[in-house]
Amino acid sequence: MSTCTTVARDLDEPVSGTAATATTWLLLEQPGPWGAKALTESHLDRRLGRALEKAAQGTGVRVALIRRPGRHADFGTPPLRQVFAAHTVPGGVWLRSAATQDPERLLDLDLAALGRGDHRTFDTVLGARAHTGDPLALVCTNGKRDRCCALLGRPLAAELTASDVPGVWEVTHLGGHRFSPTVLVLPYGYAYGRAEAHTVKNVLHAAQEGRIVVDGCRGCSAWERPGQAAELAVRTAVHEYAAEALGVVRTAGEAPRWEVTVAHTDGRRWQVVVAQSNPLPARPESCGASVLGTPARMDVVEVRELATAGAALAS
Repeated sequence: MSTCTTVARDLDEPVSGTAATATTWLLLEQPGPWGAKALTESHLDRRLGRALEKAAQGTGVRVALIRRPGRHADFGTPPLRQVFAAHTVPGGVWLRSAATQDPERLLDLDLAALGRGDHRTFDTVLGARAHTGDPLALVCTNGKRDRCCALLGRPLAAELTASDVPGVWEVTHLGGHRFSPTVLVLPYGYAYGRAEAHTVKNVLHAAQEGRIVVDGCRGCSAWERPGQAAELAVRTAVHEYAAEALGVVRTAGEAPRWEVTVAHTDGRRWQVVVAQSNPLPARPESCGASVLGTPARMDVVEVRELATAGAALAS
């Protein structure tokens, strides 16, 4: 059976620079079935879902639903729902957790502030605290959005749970169905494609130690897609895997070519040339899509270290 996932794998489509973008993730536990547009097509009150979608627009916050892995994970609405917020911009990364009986309280949050990395209203409104547990592994299982997410994501979430891997949740749409199973790891916000249980375990172990695994990585959600590809290219070039060591400080240009400046906390900087291309044949970008597409890929053309002020003076 041909699916969007098998076609992308057969074409060896690269995963770098394909992660969803969000400076901050807001996650609400919602058991039961999810429709293609889960915030308004689930057992969550539709009015609340629409209000959250509207409130998040333009803030950098991405709202998603999560549920415990299991058969439809539908055990009735829990008296207390888990809520997480995670800010993924290096230098200001945090993960906060709370529980609430009333998801309507999320409407009292200042999502613009949350997107900037200010979690004060999240703390005061929901009584949140710093998450002290293991990193979170969010496995996309939204089969109504794309069948590959159910066919491949749900078995992965189940396998991880059966192996007693902590911090595993099913999550709604993460984008990039053709790279299923897709996984987002918090707090650092790096997404992975074509994930397998052993690779997720390695990624979580690294995240626990404040490190990033580059293999299979789609990028950090804090950056737009050219920045995602550029940052991963620098990591690979200089073997830098500390989670918050690198940041994208400037992106110049527009499609199909950008010059991205990536900075290290030690003062080093690199200029990375990223080119957008569509070299692969047209095909459905998701299962069930009636229109053929040619997904853009981010190709790193050049990685060049820039001279630092100290080095220039010494020369």
